[in-house]
Amino acid sequence: MSVGNEQITAVIQRFAAAVTEHRRLLTRLDSAIGDADHGENMHRGMRAALERLDGDTPAALLKSVSMALISKVGGAAGPLYGTGFLRASKAVEGKDTLETDDVIAALDAAFEGVKQRGKSERGQKTMLDALGPAIDAARDAAAEGADLSETLRRAAQAADQGKRDTVGVQAQKGRASYLGKRSIGHQDPGATSTAMLIACMTGEDQLITAAAEDASAKEPESGPGVE
Repeated sequence: MSVGNEQITAVIQRFAAAVTEHRRLLTRLDSAIGDADHGENMHRGMRAALERLDGDTPAALLKSVSMALISKVGGAAGPLYGTGFLRASKAVEGKDTLETDDVIAALDAAFEGVKQRGKSERGQKTMLDALGPAIDAARDAAAEGADLSETLRRAAQAADQGKRDTVGVQAQKGRASYLGKRSIGHQDPGATSTAMLIACMTGEDQLITAAAEDASAKEPESGPGVE
């Protein structure tokens, strides 16, 4: 199995649909430890990405998503997601179709881009806590001879677990870090949307639904996005 423009377009469409469906969840998570805007910002950005989705190669498609997110998404999510997609596009330049190693290289480039842009590391309650485990799982699966479908499935499962593991982590970056220990018990919204993106790469509804679940130990009592 290889990935071309048709498959990449489908992934972006699925992610946009998932963000739209679960934007209140993302906003609720962000209302507990952030600015309560992650859901709406990602929704706006992915709508723009769909409108601007264009290109005759995987790299061109990914770059078009990057430009849309950078220009339309406010807060930290726009620069971070935009950088991730841009770095991924550069990792696959010159290729018409992507094999398993190419997909892993794109994810790894995205990770490094987000890490540098956010000046963050794994274990700090950020989107890297979902993306990092996904890449580890993908590499392990590929080393065992798994095909691309199975590799992405394992990556999605690892991203979901990584997202859930942020509940017990004290935030060290962004607005959430101002809460100190009070950030513990809440699931990171960026890790959640990242887990959703990786799940959308599989095309499996069950994994997408799991990625959009909230494993927080406690809910915010009030705030924007909370009914």
